[in-house]
Amino acid sequence: MKLLIAIVNYRTADLAIDCLRSLAAEVGGDPHVKIVVADGASGDDSVEKLTAAIANMSFAGGCALMPLENNGGFAYANNAVIGPALAQADPPRYVLLLNPDTVVRPGAVAALLAFMEANPSVGIAGSRLEDPDGTPQRSAFRFHTLSSEFERGIRLNVVSKLLASRMVAPPVSDVAVPCDWVAGASMIVRREVFDAVGLLDEKYFMYFEEVDFCLAAKRAGWRCWYVPQSRVVHLVGAASEISDGRKHRRRRPSYWFDSRRRYFVKNHGVIYAACADAAFTISFAVWRIRRAIQRKADPDPPKMLGDFLRHSVFVKGGSC
Repeated sequence: MKLLIAIVNYRTADLAIDCLRSLAAEVGGDPHVKIVVADGASGDDSVEKLTAAIANMSFAGGCALMPLENNGGFAYANNAVIGPALAQADPPRYVLLLNPDTVVRPGAVAALLAFMEANPSVGIAGSRLEDPDGTPQRSAFRFHTLSSEFERGIRLNVVSKLLASRMVAPPVSDVAVPCDWVAGASMIVRREVFDAVGLLDEKYFMYFEEVDFCLAAKRAGWRCWYVPQSRVVHLVGAASEISDGRKHRRRRPSYWFDSRRRYFVKNHGVIYAACADAAFTISFAVWRIRRAIQRKADPDPPKMLGDFLRHSVFVKGGSC
């Protein structure tokens, strides 16, 4: 098998079907590409809808639905697809993690495969994610650090300029560039990376699992690149509880904070995690005071500071 495409659905059947339709046009005639949709115990009519839709589509390499017994999160569902595939006699050379709230542009999958074939030292690559009108979304990132946490919280131009090289989300590039990690909404992984670092960490329910995986891959000697020639429409927030902030604000779910804490504690230790928590707490509190005094618009999720503190290392300790 050349490529396995893993899609995780949770109560987003209509979006997943649109994603599959775009894939049918892109890779439907390739017998070396297989697609598996894992349904995380949606509890609605997702399984019935997906079953009917898949039956009416043509995929030379096959397209299967994998109903799961529980909703274990993004990593859990992807691993349910990837693990058995890697154990087969003919495992895939590449695995593409693809969100259900995406639509692949013509040539998007081919561009990722061509890049990986031409660059054998690259273990992970990500697509250019964009809005339906073509506006690019930031989807190539740097790892989270103390500096980036402070910059993220303070919202001050002079600080952002001083810490520009530490910002998690740098400006969008029009050419392929190396990066620390890419968005898991469209991320291709070479099989050897899984051989080296294992599957995704299922202790992350959602968010930060792809950051953690890319960091493990980097520590194992694999490079990560952003490939803007692979264009994928991403309907931000449609498949999660976090909106893009452009339409309305939602309170950030508890699992986002737990995933962030796990990432820092697991990869950098409790002391570093505590420092990162302090850096964000102080800088964000300063921003909130400045925002109120200057009467600036409020772009933040409701109750962000209180929720952050309740899930911080200071309250929950080093448990992750």
